[in-house]
Amino acid sequence: MTILSIAVNNPLIDGRQSHRAMLVRRGVQILLHDMRLAVLPELALANGRRADLVGLSEKGEIWIVEIKSSIEDFRVDRKWPEYRAYCDRLFFATHPEVPLDIFPEDCGLLLSDGYGAHLLREAPEHKLPPATRKAVTLDFSRSAAQRLMMAEWAAHAPVRD
Repeated sequence: MTILSIAVNNPLIDGRQSHRAMLVRRGVQILLHDMRLAVLPELALANGRRADLVGLSEKGEIWIVEIKSSIEDFRVDRKWPEYRAYCDRLFFATHPEVPLDIFPEDCGLLLSDGYGAHLLREAPEHKLPPATRKAVTLDFSRSAAQRLMMAEWAAHAPVRD
């Protein structure tokens, strides 16, 4: 049951993401949810980068998904290797119009159409050190709680005369 809507004035949809990237994001979110991962978009990492999607499994495994909506988007972005230090598995996600052979073999690969996604290639596991896992998990949970509170406040803001 939805307790509130965060679609209106959502700061996580800030215009930097293309319509195509948002469709990929939605399909991947549906897949990860179906796989029983909790998912947060646009999570700030300790190195100052911001991961497109971060998933947290029931066992505490951390996945990062980097969304690429075009060949150019992939070619100009060279920050993605820095995400490995903050996850157990690193994935790329894209849509059917992007050639899949541009993505590195040492990362997982997801294909999304906006209504769902398919896991085309499993990501190799590289376990995080315990201290990093704890830090990322705390950032994930604190960010999720903060976003929920802000969404609730926005939905139930007092009316001023």
